[in-house]
Amino acid sequence: MAQVSLRTAPRPLAPVPFNIPQAFKTTLENGLRVVIFEDSRLPLVSYRLAFMTGDADDPADSIGLTSAMASLLTEGTENYSSLALAEKIERLGAGLSASSSDDFTILSASTLALYNSEILGLLAEVVFKPTFPETELDLYRRNTVENLKFQRSQPNFLAGEQAARLIYGRHPYSRVSPKAADIEKLTQGKLAEIHRRHFVPNNGILIVVGDIDRESLMAEINEHFGDWQRHEVSHAKVASPVLREKNVLTIVDRPGSAQANIVLANLAIRRDDPDYFAVLVMNQVLGAGASSRVFMNLREEKGYTYGAYTRMDAKRNAGDFEATAEVRTAVTGDSLKEFFYELNRIRDEDVSEAELADAKNYLTGVFPLRAETQEGLTNLIVSQELYGLPDDYLQTYRDHVAAVSVADVRRVAKQNVHPEKIAIVIVGDAGEILPQAKDYASDIEIFDTDGIPKSVESYAAEDGDEAANFAGSWKLSLDFQGQKVPISLTLEQDGASITGKLETVLGNGEITAGKVRGNKLSATANTEIQGQNVDFVINGSLADGALNGTISAAIIPDSLTFTGDREG
Repeated sequence: MAQVSLRTAPRPLAPVPFNIPQAFKTTLENGLRVVIFEDSRLPLVSYRLAFMTGDADDPADSIGLTSAMASLLTEGTENYSSLALAEKIERLGAGLSASSSDDFTILSASTLALYNSEILGLLAEVVFKPTFPETELDLYRRNTVENLKFQRSQPNFLAGEQAARLIYGRHPYSRVSPKAADIEKLTQGKLAEIHRRHFVPNNGILIVVGDIDRESLMAEINEHFGDWQRHEVSHAKVASPVLREKNVLTIVDRPGSAQANIVLANLAIRRDDPDYFAVLVMNQVLGAGASSRVFMNLREEKGYTYGAYTRMDAKRNAGDFEATAEVRTAVTGDSLKEFFYELNRIRDEDVSEAELADAKNYLTGVFPLRAETQEGLTNLIVSQELYGLPDDYLQTYRDHVAAVSVADVRRVAKQNVHPEKIAIVIVGDAGEILPQAKDYASDIEIFDTDGIPKSVESYAAEDGDEAANFAGSWKLSLDFQGQKVPISLTLEQDGASITGKLETVLGNGEITAGKVRGNKLSATANTEIQGQNVDFVINGSLADGALNGTISAAIIPDSLTFTGDREG
């Protein structure tokens, strides 16, 4: 028997074949484009009815309107209540939903081929006869407002919000979420109006993938959608975003946060850019996976984070490059140093032939796996059609990846990675982060978690203040829904460093890395609630012997205020 060496990697397997025919395409007289891909591997059918308008087309005074309209499409029609429609879909073992993104609004349906006619009829029902019931709209308002409150407790959301603002400026892509005030003023009339304007056949494309007979399906499509009247569709005219001229540092202050969420971002390619494949390979080398440069540097070599990545978000009208990581607050500056090292290296040096081969082998190897399921294949076809990619895009994907050269990678890195003109966004304790990050940009701004600007000078001044004495046991009263809830805080202090314990009715938390700046305390107490790790962020100030402040956590919609005195 031949011996197998454990010192060398096994030879790669032969490429997985990917030979699929091109889809059938036609256009109805009213302008509705139809794409049909017959796939008889399983007795299933998947539908996507997509419209070429999305959240970016919301009027400036009605942010969140398209998203709300999409969410409420399946919550009541002329012939079905929300419950009746849900029960009908469940009886068929089918699925029917709608959602919106920056560029598109998409209705998705799936069913057994046996019930294909029924689900197509229901798809037409929600397209043509939604009623946007007031009861469902009211529930949507209340749930969405609560979700918006929760969003603001999430560092990733706060970082994405600021990064989008800095990258896209006045462009609609800069809007990542509506405000509570936008949601409160949603009305049935506004939903019906944007539905009327966006849902027109010459603005749509119907994609069907599955076990169907094309002729009979086309007859049904004409029956349901053939009399649909075309109308003019207008898109907001906005100036293209412009690459910034210099670095800017934006810190979102979460006092006491044990981690810093870093995002480095700049403008990059659109989805239909001819350099898309070269950028895809470049990003794979730089930061798309666990063997990439930034991951191996910041995690494996330095141990600053559990993961560091880069990505390209290529949209219809613009795109951006991002490098991200969640790191310990104390190594924020060191992490920035390594990020900038890698961003410059991918521009200034050729990648090795081995790195290039590994990236291309991964991308060409994983691509056929995406089409193994009907949903995966459907999503690939949808992406091809919505972004106006060539008819042979799927068939030639691997050839395009394989053709990328070392010179191509360096060229597109110079064009799409701009460490000298990048937005640096960090969410965390601004007092700890500012001294570590301030040298990376001449323009610096600080916001609180509600997006309200704060004085940069005030954070710098606090560093020189003498630390107040917070040591001891504190009996505090927490204001929770009008009730006064007792909590205990036991602190040990060494200069400006704080450790200790928080005791509440929800559980006890350990404080391992709190900080004191002047008369202000910031700390994070980690506890476990129902098997989940929860961080309670404590911010307080000492005045006349009393401790006043707030406690916040992801499980609490709003910050809770407390006040109390030291025992003894």
